[in-house]
Amino acid sequence: MLTRDQAICLRTVDYSETSQVVTLFAKDSGKIAAIAKGAKRPKSPFEGAIEVFSFGDIVYAPARTGNLATLTEFEQRPVFMPLRTKPAALNCALFAAELLDAFMQQDDTHSELFDSFYRFLCDVQQSADDFGALGLLVLFQLTLLNEIGTRPVLARCANCNTAFDAHRPKAYFSSTANGLICCDCEQTFADKIRLAKDAARCLNELKLIKTASRPTMNEIEKVLIYHFTALMHHPPKMAKHFLKGI
Repeated sequence: MLTRDQAICLRTVDYSETSQVVTLFAKDSGKIAAIAKGAKRPKSPFEGAIEVFSFGDIVYAPARTGNLATLTEFEQRPVFMPLRTKPAALNCALFAAELLDAFMQQDDTHSELFDSFYRFLCDVQQSADDFGALGLLVLFQLTLLNEIGTRPVLARCANCNTAFDAHRPKAYFSSTANGLICCDCEQTFADKIRLAKDAARCLNELKLIKTASRPTMNEIEKVLIYHFTALMHHPPKMAKHFLKGI
């Protein structure tokens, strides 16, 4: 039985000279691993080879247990072509796609996250500079953590439940605690990472991210990379492109 959906491509791997294995994030079906037979032929039902961030309507035959789904149609719309002309925006988009692929389970529906990812890609390709793109990435990363049920505790100390105090000169973040840690509790967590008060305040009040300084945004992204590394048990591949500038 064929299924219709709307999808964004997260990853592609060449299967043969003419076929691809693609990882798609679909609005109603969630993450789909599928084989696209003949995708690289000049005349195919996919309107050419499928690339990362290809977007459009798909038709596929769901996988049997342990097998790949079979993609039969992909009506591609060139919505995200401008990403290719903006290296900083492209890196942010690739990082978001890597995290989605890592944390989404096969066939687990996340329609609201799909909409958030679509809006993120639209916004990031229109960002004026790399600084604006980084702010959008941070907000999407926090949205992803919320969707997968691991939203960090950012309004209070994750250990003692004391409300965040914006007047303190520093705070800490711990992946073990899954959130901000106050100065009184930091000795309990060996994995903590120190945060300046401006970075901690931005995490506590996300609306401040839009007006944060570059050093503050770099510090927040460094903390998020540390947190995703702990969750994944290895550094994200795209992390190196962001850490080298911090």
